[in-house]
Amino acid sequence: MTGFVITPPDTPALAIAGSDQTFPLRRVFCVGRNYAAHAREMGADPDREPPFFFSKPADAVVPASGTLPYPPATRELHHEVELVVALRDGGANIAPERALDLVWGYAVGLDLTRRDLQAVAKKDGRPWDMAKGFDASAPCSPLQQATWTGHPQEGRIWLEVNGAPRQEGNLNEMIWPVPDVIAYLSRFVTLAPGDLIFTGTPAGVGALNPGDHVRGGVDGVTTFELSVGGQ
Repeated sequence: MTGFVITPPDTPALAIAGSDQTFPLRRVFCVGRNYAAHAREMGADPDREPPFFFSKPADAVVPASGTLPYPPATRELHHEVELVVALRDGGANIAPERALDLVWGYAVGLDLTRRDLQAVAKKDGRPWDMAKGFDASAPCSPLQQATWTGHPQEGRIWLEVNGAPRQEGNLNEMIWPVPDVIAYLSRFVTLAPGDLIFTGTPAGVGALNPGDHVRGGVDGVTTFELSVGGQ
């Protein structure tokens, strides 16, 4: 092969706190309904369901700062604040006790959802791609290296909109903790360096409107702050 017929796209990357280097992104996996209270608010039984996953494009990851564009084709944009895991190594059929060895660092992100489109897709038994994987649907804070934060197993995860609390939980309320999420996912795909995993959201998801000011974070990891642009 002598070359590409078009110019290759830039490699998506995530900023690293305190560094001018970036973390290259390969794939983005998201865990659905990984907090019991959120599972119940979405009408599921958290005691009976194994973890399930959906994906977002790597270039849907954008900085969780400044002004975020309000996406087209929705009247119901919902926020879901999540701990994000960045992998420095990979593999298949990983044992839970080895899983944290694969982690480079952590961030806090938003799994943004076109909830109206998702509701239609669920009703019709269709894929969620246009509800979950749209442009700028994964705002994310700069990565914090695990050597700085450790591997957080508990700590408040929270989100405010216009100064009012919307979401609050604790990492220890995850149905499937981070090592189990990594191990379970590795049964289905061979994980690789550059993969991100959004680990689920606590209860309290709700709508974002143009002009809203959003703050969120995970205690002991990091925080973010952004505004929602106009339609």
